[in-house]
Amino acid sequence: MTDATPRVFQTSGSVWLKDFEFGLTGLTVRKTGARVPYSPSVIAQVTAWFRYFFAAQQIERLAPSFTIAFTPERARPWYLIWAVARAAGAKLVKDAANADVVMHFEDATYSPNDPPTKLKPGVKLVNFSCRDVSKTNVARACAAAFGHPLAVDPTTHAGPAVEKSEINAAHDGRIVQCPAQPIPGRVYQRVIDNRMAGDLDFVEDLRTSTVGGRPAVVFVKRRQVTKRFLNTNTEVLLRMPEEVFSAEEIEQISAFTREIGLEWGGVDVLRDRTTGKLYIVDANKTDMGPPIALNLADKIKATYAMRDAFRKFVRGE
Repeated sequence: MTDATPRVFQTSGSVWLKDFEFGLTGLTVRKTGARVPYSPSVIAQVTAWFRYFFAAQQIERLAPSFTIAFTPERARPWYLIWAVARAAGAKLVKDAANADVVMHFEDATYSPNDPPTKLKPGVKLVNFSCRDVSKTNVARACAAAFGHPLAVDPTTHAGPAVEKSEINAAHDGRIVQCPAQPIPGRVYQRVIDNRMAGDLDFVEDLRTSTVGGRPAVVFVKRRQVTKRFLNTNTEVLLRMPEEVFSAEEIEQISAFTREIGLEWGGVDVLRDRTTGKLYIVDANKTDMGPPIALNLADKIKATYAMRDAFRKFVRGE
């Protein structure tokens, strides 16, 4: 089998297991150096992911098939695109010159990569305009799409503000009092009161997966307000975009994705419970998921919905 030969997505872990270095008490992610201990919670999460992984293999693949390539990195099975593309009928090729769809895929905040020079006529390029998912750019796009600012100037803002890393997926936010001197590498945003109406001890994030730049499914993620900046969910519910957003809000979310060039990915949407306004506080072009805390039946339901949306997107329907 040559690199140019189409092949179904591998179910064997022989390739992607090389991403990790396994030790006696934990594993290390080779690319980032992050160490993950073998704790009961981690083992439970891995077990839940494997249940989804094997269940997703049973999803009926749409026909006719098409070829897809990822560059500069390969999409691993724990990324949502892996299961969705496979279910949509994609066959993986390593050489982008032989692909019907080429996706810009790099798990990084800044990724200024150009499309490969050799491509098939009529190839579908995905996410090559999405080069910057920093918090500064997200705040800029949020203001442009929704018409109200997210970012604040910590030296002039009076009252609480969220301070967080510029880098994507750091989950290191904290609330600080302003005015304050800014710390290099940190950004400052208004505090969005996304506490649940029926229980103020919990916040609610509307994790919205987008396909073709439009909302496809929404994962309603709930966690304790004391853990609002962590990715530790108490409950996750699956909703369709029309159940959560108005038609105008769906168009505004789509306007946001156009601002940052995001055709496939996920955005974290917060609704302020006092004003009803929406804010997008994070964007990810290498979306992982579905969330671990979501029940398996809804994980599969979400994958079906995204399969159909992705298939229409790559076919230009």
